[in-house]
Amino acid sequence: MSNRLEELQEFLKESPNDPFLKYAITMEYKKTGDNENAFAGFQDLQTNHPDYIGTYYHFAKFMEEQGRKEEALDVYRVGMEVAQRLRNRHAYGELLSAYNLAMGIEEDEWDD
Repeated sequence: MSNRLEELQEFLKESPNDPFLKYAITMEYKKTGDNENAFAGFQDLQTNHPDYIGTYYHFAKFMEEQGRKEEALDVYRVGMEVAQRLRNRHAYGELLSAYNLAMGIEEDEWDD
């Protein structure tokens, strides 16, 4: 286990409901190839911190990397709904672009 991961887990003991810390730990698991803990972390964030908008893009990309395209598309869709509800246009745009890319829709196809 990396020192960074250990440090983040210590911080989480002090603030067990901090979505940013949970996100940072999840991304650390992803970076080190611990897919099981990364998946669990993303699920926890989506379930217990649904308004933490940064989760959706990275969770969906993670699912794509695992060859789970349909699940990734679902995560993008949920994220877009959350972004709309939060009126976060930037996050919505990023999620929509990634969703379209995963669907095989190139952005320049919209220009016709």
